[in-house]
Amino acid sequence: MPSGFMLACLLAFTLQIFFSLPPVSSDSLLPMISTFQGLIKLGEGVVNYPEDVAVDRNGVVYTATRDGWIMRLQNNGTWKNWKLIHSQTLLGITTTKEKNNLIVCDSDKGLLKVSENGVTVLASHVTGSKLRFANDVIEASDGSLYITVSSTKFAPKAYYLDLVEGEPHGQLLRYDPSSKQVSIVLEGLYFANGVALSKHGDFVVVCESWKFRCIKHWLKLGDKRDREIFIENLPGGPDNINLAPDGSFWISLIKMNSSAVETVHSSKNRKQLLEEHPELINQLMSTGKGAAAKVVKVSANGSIIREFNDPNAKNISFVTSALEFQGNLYLASINSNFIGKLPLK
Repeated sequence: MPSGFMLACLLAFTLQIFFSLPPVSSDSLLPMISTFQGLIKLGEGVVNYPEDVAVDRNGVVYTATRDGWIMRLQNNGTWKNWKLIHSQTLLGITTTKEKNNLIVCDSDKGLLKVSENGVTVLASHVTGSKLRFANDVIEASDGSLYITVSSTKFAPKAYYLDLVEGEPHGQLLRYDPSSKQVSIVLEGLYFANGVALSKHGDFVVVCESWKFRCIKHWLKLGDKRDREIFIENLPGGPDNINLAPDGSFWISLIKMNSSAVETVHSSKNRKQLLEEHPELINQLMSTGKGAAAKVVKVSANGSIIREFNDPNAKNISFVTSALEFQGNLYLASINSNFIGKLPLK
């Protein structure tokens, strides 16, 4: 293809994306909009690109870093390298109530258990196939683990191809600690990301990043459908989700252009252009160092009740997880070298 023609195609694509930007007035309707001013940077320069954060039953804060360390926060406010997992693909983490172990999603190795005794692989396959792109995990009241798989087709490094294709390759899985088997709970999810258990333990909420929504799955279906909309039309692609003490949920959001995503999904030619030029993904979503940070608090009935926003990444960039504990919001970001601690007022 002549270079001039290709340049024209790229320019036309960029202009079309630009002019398809959604209106900004909807954000102004959200109650209690705040900034991240007052953010405390815990372990700045020590914590290497953490994706998630968790707290155990003793109040110890944990995170998993891009260089494979499971780190925990000590009483004096410093971080300690606790366990080393030889991996650069650690994503969501959670703690178990009974034995206070840490459960880690490794998008390459599968589901891991981390304890004082070391690291154990709980599950590496599901229904005979390799468990790949495990993204987040939460424990239910019966001890079973619910795990999201973002894409059964594309590897983490090619996640943008999943966005471009726009097909539902995500899953929700269940790990049974008694049988040590993994089963498929839900399929057909659009990049299943974070997962959280409700306060009463009767349902889980799963984030679908490419659809700007979260779905609810009742753990005891009865006459209920296997999935229903929990919240939709979010002001960004939902990443991780965590239960708040009051029964609401904290959801971190990816800055995305919903109109542009729909435009790409409706055109085979635009999909091909993005596949050949992945740098254009920046026109659809922003995840770089200067990417905006946004976190929303959503009530148990699926309404946004609070928002924190840092459009210029002044205090923190691209928050991937937000967890409330003892009046503070702990924030993880794969762009940062610290865990944020934001006092909630």
